[in-house]
Amino acid sequence: MANKATVQPEWLIVDAENEVLGRFASKVAMLVRGKHKPTFTPHVNCGDHVVVINADKVRLTGSKMADKEYQRYSLYPGGQTIETAAKLVVRKPEALVENAVRGMLPKNRLGRRLFNNLHVVVGAEHKHAAQNPRAFDLNTLK
Repeated sequence: MANKATVQPEWLIVDAENEVLGRFASKVAMLVRGKHKPTFTPHVNCGDHVVVINADKVRLTGSKMADKEYQRYSLYPGGQTIETAAKLVVRKPEALVENAVRGMLPKNRLGRRLFNNLHVVVGAEHKHAAQNPRAFDLNTLK
């Protein structure tokens, strides 16, 4: 079993260009969680840091770009805001990938810590070059 002392997190870089959002997010969530490693332990943060580039070029199939709605609440009375995926892409392009991956992580303290291992970037340039992330092909995952 892995523990905090024996975990060796890697830095991976994946490209979201022309990827379908749900299929892409499930594979990224598996990398962030660490389920691709033979030493996976459910109660330990044994996942890798994943840098997602070109998050603004992810695809939604069918008419989801116009029909899919994202909801947020400001905690003020009448503060509920609902916006479509098309409007969310204009306002904050990386939010589509972030929301999809966050929804596939555990809903507890571990899931909140795991989400910090996800770094979503709009465009191909990122600020994590010092960590020497290696390119990862998502098609190698099952």
